[in-house]
Amino acid sequence: MTRKSPLDDPENAAHAWARYRQIMKLLLAATALVVALAMGLLFVSNGTVSVHFYIAVALGISFTMLLGGGLMGLAFLSNGTGHDESVDNRLPGRDEFWSPKDD
Repeated sequence: MTRKSPLDDPENAAHAWARYRQIMKLLLAATALVVALAMGLLFVSNGTVSVHFYIAVALGISFTMLLGGGLMGLAFLSNGTGHDESVDNRLPGRDEFWSPKDD
């Protein structure tokens, strides 16, 4: 039987999601800064190249930073709220033969 998650409480959940949105806004600002810096450096080093090159680089940097940051933010949200501790991670068939003290 799983224990109740702290995210089941609406007050805790609202606080956690507000913090996550704040982190994502900061990440979006950092991503825009990095993309602008990368575009400037690419223009200085390469000059006028196809506009598709700049679009691809901007989308690639943006997608990578926002996806990675979003997933890491969710991992921090899950751990920081105590949601991870509420998960029952026992395997019924295996736990009767093994325990952490056996290692």
